[in-house]
Amino acid sequence: MNTQLVQALRIVLVSIVAAIVYGILHDLVTAHVCVEYFTVAHPPLFPTDDPVLLALGWGVVATWWVGLLLGLLLAHAALRGPGPARTAGSLVRPIARLLLGMAVCAAVAGVVAWLGMRAGWFVMVGPLATRIPAAQHAGFVADSAAHLTSYVVGAIGGIVLARRVRRSRRTRTTTYLPS
Repeated sequence: MNTQLVQALRIVLVSIVAAIVYGILHDLVTAHVCVEYFTVAHPPLFPTDDPVLLALGWGVVATWWVGLLLGLLLAHAALRGPGPARTAGSLVRPIARLLLGMAVCAAVAGVVAWLGMRAGWFVMVGPLATRIPAAQHAGFVADSAAHLTSYVVGAIGGIVLARRVRRSRRTRTTTYLPS
């Protein structure tokens, strides 16, 4: 099999696995903050209200495709065009930094949303406000803010990361792939 194709598949696989691990860890936190975020505001994947099972299920379902998109973008940036190609191994740390940045931003957004709800800066309205117990509104809004922030920071960060990978290939003189 072509070395570049193998490396592209490895980059995509690393990205998918990283996204799934992030998704499960993220959902382990948010499912414990407000299980209704998963049981009321999302279609049922399987009949449970166990936060761990919900985190495992939704952590995979909601993130594998994001990892696929990131992997395809990074594989293109790492392998196509001029300059020495990058390997999947050389992208592990940059991907980990992106995920760490997403986690920090998501945590900040979640805390700000939760504090804002508790302080009365925000209120829930509409059908979800009546379907979710009032005591869980702050947690629900915190979860929503954390999830939205993860997706937005991940999308922007993924594009920035791909550009950096492409740019790094122009400045390197050694190759990452065997010839």
